[in-house]
Amino acid sequence: MNNWLNRLECKYGRFGIPNLTNILVAGQVLVFAVELFVNSAITLWLGLSRFLLLQGQVWRVLTFVFIPFSGGSILSVVLGIYFTWFIGTALEREWGDFRYTVYFLLGMAGTVLACLLTGVTASTYCLSLSLLLAFAMLYPEVQILLFFVIPIRVKYFGLLAAAMWVLSFATASLPGKLSLLLSMLNVWVFFAPMGYRSIRAWIRREQWKRKNRR
Repeated sequence: MNNWLNRLECKYGRFGIPNLTNILVAGQVLVFAVELFVNSAITLWLGLSRFLLLQGQVWRVLTFVFIPFSGGSILSVVLGIYFTWFIGTALEREWGDFRYTVYFLLGMAGTVLACLLTGVTASTYCLSLSLLLAFAMLYPEVQILLFFVIPIRVKYFGLLAAAMWVLSFATASLPGKLSLLLSMLNVWVFFAPMGYRSIRAWIRREQWKRKNRR
């Protein structure tokens, strides 16, 4: 995967979007402010919908990312936007503009494809989760303050978020399962090869241990 990305970056690296996280967060703050103080129906004009996409409202394939994921309260939206900025800017520094752009656009493409194929109304849940999982795999030992009070290593936060995704997948309908899988396209493309290599390495170690016990 790294070789493939290296070749792409050498050829198309100039197309990476600088400060992509800042653009995303600025859009989410603006949409949230409009929803609170101007027109609470703004998200209805921005969200993904297969019916409306097929009616020609193609701007939705871009604008849905500016709808902040809501846990049901203003505080959860604010925390979500903050963590998107915190995690996204860290990934940009680690990967550079091009790789981060590819990762983010793959997540968007997977979400749009899931919406078109299943008709399930899409949100930014999986896109936000994909950023968190990438951060947890790259910086597992970094500590963050949950609710600004409880110190927790990112790897445990990532495991909890992944477990919640698995629970959502297990309880979803068949279209919902397909939607959840496709919406995590960026995670599968970037990290599945790493997971496969880790499993193969673990199998080889176990085989070596068994062989040397004899």
